[in-house]
Amino acid sequence: MAETPAPIVRTGAWAIPRGLIVLLAVAAAVVAIGGVKAFSDILGPMLLALMLTVAVQPLQRRVQNRGLPPWLGMIVALLAVWSILIVLVGVLVVSAAQLATELPHYTDRVDDLLTGVRGALSDAGVNTEQIHAMLSGLDVNKFVGVLETVLRNLIGVFSNLFFVVALLLFMAIDGMTMSRRMAAVEQARPEIAYALNAFAIGTRKYLVVSTVFGLIVAVFDGLALWWMGVPLPLLWAVLSFITNYIPNIGFLIGLVPPALLALLDSGPVLMIWVIVVYCVINFLIQSVIQPKYVGDSVGLSVTVTFLSLVFWSWVLGPLGALLAVPLTLLMKALLLDIDPTTRWADALISDTGAKPAQRPEGMGAERSKGVGVESAERPGDTAPRG
Repeated sequence: MAETPAPIVRTGAWAIPRGLIVLLAVAAAVVAIGGVKAFSDILGPMLLALMLTVAVQPLQRRVQNRGLPPWLGMIVALLAVWSILIVLVGVLVVSAAQLATELPHYTDRVDDLLTGVRGALSDAGVNTEQIHAMLSGLDVNKFVGVLETVLRNLIGVFSNLFFVVALLLFMAIDGMTMSRRMAAVEQARPEIAYALNAFAIGTRKYLVVSTVFGLIVAVFDGLALWWMGVPLPLLWAVLSFITNYIPNIGFLIGLVPPALLALLDSGPVLMIWVIVVYCVINFLIQSVIQPKYVGDSVGLSVTVTFLSLVFWSWVLGPLGALLAVPLTLLMKALLLDIDPTTRWADALISDTGAKPAQRPEGMGAERSKGVGVESAERPGDTAPRG
């Protein structure tokens, strides 16, 4: 009788092929992105409230460091962020109402412009049928409605204002104990604490830089438009400020409405002057100077910043365009910074590939001298803890 062969026992863990791991990761990413896009109406305001909470968190911490009650810091932070939202939404709503009142008056002006275009084409030797074919697709109401569409999308970003305000309140309440929570996380999982600190620090730096340059651009644009006699200069100044948070192409989005209104109000000469002034002011500040400071503050290359704009705009709509850089920093923290074995990718997506400066006293957040900005140190970049 033949003996039954003994079963083969393999020692060691079963290794999944690397290609299969990549395919599973891609499939999981597609499912996750699809879920985020499907629930963008809810996730968008939640992410906006998160970014605003991260931005005002230092106010709460400073109040607590002075020995004052934590609830006082919560109130200070809430009043700061609520004031900003109320002022922005108020100016946009009032200005949009004024614009809606003024736009119907420009219908005849659009007809006159189209008549002038037909005459110019006829003088250039274009026959009547070709002129009709070229201009048949131009609808007067659609042409005037471009301005309304831009403002409607912009105000739609703040359409869930009550939801955002409620979330800010709850997050601010949780922020009163955030220092203790982060201390516990740092003790148990220093890698996770580093990643979250890096995200918060990069987000605050980006918001500070964008806000400062946005105010500069808004002041210059508003004064220039007022001096040139373009209607509603305050509205277009606020639009320049908001679109400054949109990387790379925010300047173009802020240019189109005032240029069209200048064309309708005073003709092509004023429109050309608006375009020239915006190109001189906004291109110099937003496209030349600001990206350098943004890249230095968040550590993202220009290409990654632009791709993040395209991706988050597709996923979350207009709100994704405004939050493209902070959301990219959040994904970077959760996917790269949280694991020391994947931090090599920072050299590929950063603007310089430089390694962040180290701090000799642990990885917690601390204020830099003279600027009040935090910095974080990577766990594992220094000697192991005892």
